[in-house]
Amino acid sequence: MKISNETKIGALTVVAVVFLILGFNFLKGKSVLKTGFFLYAKFSDLKKLSASNAVFANGFQIGTVYSTTSDPSLRDLVVEIKLSGDYQIPANSSAIIETNPLGAPVMDIQLGSSTSFLKSGDTLRSIENGGPLAAISNKLGPLSDQLTATLLTLDSLMRNFNSLLDTNTKGNFRSVISNLNFATSSITRSTLSLEKLLNVQTGALAQSLAHVNAFTNNLAKNNDKIDSTLAYLETTTRHLSQADIDGLINGFKQSADSLSNIINKINSADGSLGALINDKSLYNNLNNITRSLNVLIDDLRVHPKRYVNISVFGKKDKGDYLTEPLPVDSTHKP
Repeated sequence: MKISNETKIGALTVVAVVFLILGFNFLKGKSVLKTGFFLYAKFSDLKKLSASNAVFANGFQIGTVYSTTSDPSLRDLVVEIKLSGDYQIPANSSAIIETNPLGAPVMDIQLGSSTSFLKSGDTLRSIENGGPLAAISNKLGPLSDQLTATLLTLDSLMRNFNSLLDTNTKGNFRSVISNLNFATSSITRSTLSLEKLLNVQTGALAQSLAHVNAFTNNLAKNNDKIDSTLAYLETTTRHLSQADIDGLINGFKQSADSLSNIINKINSADGSLGALINDKSLYNNLNNITRSLNVLIDDLRVHPKRYVNISVFGKKDKGDYLTEPLPVDSTHKP
């Protein structure tokens, strides 16, 4: 059977189209029989991720995006990932879409620490990422809020400051400034006074230092006298240290004990002196003797004839004897 040229051209065209489709799918990472290791991940925003985009793990490309599908509501977007080898992906790994302003987005699988691994057909945990612009926005958001709060605080501060700047307050500010000027002038005068005080030639401090210098010079000139005085003091101190201070103290103590014994004997009425001091009978006897002498003297004065027998005065007076002394102002006549 002879095949016509038209049939050959048609068959060749069909074969070429089939190879074209297979090659295109191969370049996109798809195969006709769909064999290999597949994983899935769900996102709410694919960020323009499409089939044949690269899939990385630790910076190494482990596969490509095989396809992307969606439900009618466009809320659950499923990414089908085809790995280029039998890689061990931990079960707690996560998938994240990373955008690149200068290129196509890629998917990055952040490997977990689980000891169990995903199998073909399992679903990865997905992490929504806003991309670099979202990250910058997230960092600038709190800064913007702080800047807004700072501006509000500054505005309130300026309002309060303007409310303080009334007529009286301005007058008070002028008074404060004048007081500051006065204080500045006082500090200037004090500085000049201090400079005069510290003047090397005429300052009071320089004169005081000169007096101190003269005093030290006099001490240096009289150094020999001071040394001799100190030597005399040392000799006197040595003599005092060599003296029998203990014996002298013991002698004083013995004398004090003897004097204490004497005083105790006087107080105890033992002996003549103790009896003389402590016994009232001697006082009473002396008092009676004194009274008797006073009576005798008064009687002698009043009745002299009784004791002196001279005929010139007549016969002897034998009148009543006195029994007690007469009063001091008595004018009794014989």
